[in-house]
Amino acid sequence: MRAQAAKSIRLKKGDFSVRPTLSKVRQALFNIVAPRIEGAVFFDLYAGTGAIGMEAMSRGASTVYFVESERKLANGLNALLDGCGCRTKAVIFNAKAADFLEKAARGGIKADIIFLDPPYASGELEAAIKLLAGKSSSVLAGGAVVIAEHPTRNAAPEAPGVLEKKRAYKYGDTTLTLYEVVSRAGK
Repeated sequence: MRAQAAKSIRLKKGDFSVRPTLSKVRQALFNIVAPRIEGAVFFDLYAGTGAIGMEAMSRGASTVYFVESERKLANGLNALLDGCGCRTKAVIFNAKAADFLEKAARGGIKADIIFLDPPYASGELEAAIKLLAGKSSSVLAGGAVVIAEHPTRNAAPEAPGVLEKKRAYKYGDTTLTLYEVVSRAGK
């Protein structure tokens, strides 16, 4: 993939009816995962505009799975990625995050980095963390990280099982919470 191709894409607000991750938060996210991104398999759950996944590709992720439940947005992502020559590293799923994770587990697809940014008031963050933290979670590679974006006023959910909440990074009204895979021995 031509890294410059993804870096030069400009998304217009009118193209999408979602709340995109603020540029300062996006920059912080990639500062957090910088040592892990090169060659990583990256899941952009709740992909929306696709900006996070495209930046992951431009920073060296080997494969990015864009998961978006809204058909219009998924189709827009397909067109956008086709237009920038990024398709060789991108896989787009028009599905709910939970359905995609189930399919990925059955297919043996493991993520090194997962980014979660569901609609804030949906309750989906809690469900996704619970699913990912489950003892039988098989979509997390050893040493994987999960980063959840959520409103600062709401605490990130706990993650019993194979995930451990490590740190919260606050940026005004937005917080990024980092979870890491813990040893699976005895779990």
